[in-house]
Amino acid sequence: GFFAAITCAESSPRTRVTILERGSRFLDKVRISGGGRCNVTHACFDPQDLAVRYPRGGKALLGPFRKFSAADTVAWFESRGVRLKTEGDGRMFPVTDTSQTIVDCLMNSARAAGVTMQLNRPVESLVRRAGGGFDIAVTGVRSQLQCEPGERSLDRLGCDRLLLATGGCRAAAAGNLAVSLGHKIEPPVPSLFTFQIESPWLRALSGVSVENVEVSVPSMKLCERGPLLVTHWGVSGPAVLKLSAWGARRLHDAKYRFILHVNWLPDSNEELVLNELNARRQSHPARLVKNLPVTPLSVRLWEQIVQAAGISGETRWASLSRREAHALARHLVRSEFPVTGKSLNKEEFVTCGGVRLAEVDFKTLESRVCPGLFFAGELLDIDALTGGFNFQAAWTTGFIAGQSMAA
Repeated sequence: GFFAAITCAESSPRTRVTILERGSRFLDKVRISGGGRCNVTHACFDPQDLAVRYPRGGKALLGPFRKFSAADTVAWFESRGVRLKTEGDGRMFPVTDTSQTIVDCLMNSARAAGVTMQLNRPVESLVRRAGGGFDIAVTGVRSQLQCEPGERSLDRLGCDRLLLATGGCRAAAAGNLAVSLGHKIEPPVPSLFTFQIESPWLRALSGVSVENVEVSVPSMKLCERGPLLVTHWGVSGPAVLKLSAWGARRLHDAKYRFILHVNWLPDSNEELVLNELNARRQSHPARLVKNLPVTPLSVRLWEQIVQAAGISGETRWASLSRREAHALARHLVRSEFPVTGKSLNKEEFVTCGGVRLAEVDFKTLESRVCPGLFFAGELLDIDALTGGFNFQAAWTTGFIAGQSMAA
């Protein structure tokens, strides 16, 4: 919303632009993003490559990304004195490592462009005028001289063009303003979340991270690779978050109860692992199985997998039975965990769902249903993998909507 307002005001200086914020502080989601550092975007500068990071909305965003890409985002902030840095995984942050830098940049740019900004101004209702434009009913707070302290009043505002950028539809009521103007909402469900698993041997590994695993839900044909973090409630990390994003609706429909497979050695298979175990029988017969982990697994993880395979801590490689070797190989490439629920990923509040994409012209971000109405950000049925991609969709849609409103 801020990005659209700034773009609109800068593109048409005589246009009066107002931001109505329902909360008591601007840009709260920016403040908490990226652990307080603000993951501004991702160093993915090819529009086609960027579009495939969106489980929902990638095809619709391809054209907009060609107009305003991640490279344009970097240039926009740097032109305003905010330098970004790229981390090893491609995420981009301000060099100051604080989201306040981004908040200050947006606030200062809005002020410089002449944007009026109002806090504690929730919009109660919208009506499109017969001749064009909109009537807006906005809650306000009256002064002590008018009534009892804190009593709320209803103000009536008018505008020629209207942008809705209210964020993800985390509740069915969140899209009511768009619905009141004729739009349909795809039901909202969480898109980035972690998995709750009650397996005792896995929970004993709380705090362990593994650089590269393959997680899959074969019943839903979902499969992702990447880092995994074992938590006190189950599993998290990029591999799990990617899986949750691509499977958001199917996992929701399954009530977040399914069987998760983890391949701790994703570049291997059961036959190759068996060959490795047999080789150890020959090369280290006197060593305890639990003390000689397969690379690259940590000793702590290896010990728990050996125990989960039913192998005694006193078993030596020479006495490892054929049955035990097969059980161990199977656990290494296909540990099975019943998932019993989900948990939100720290500061992530991403949902899938929102205004149907077919009802929006992505050349302008204007409604096909209600002329003069525009959309930007997560209110649209758009969501991305973690790593700065959701913010990039917000910058892109906000920029194009702002330009279109000014034009």
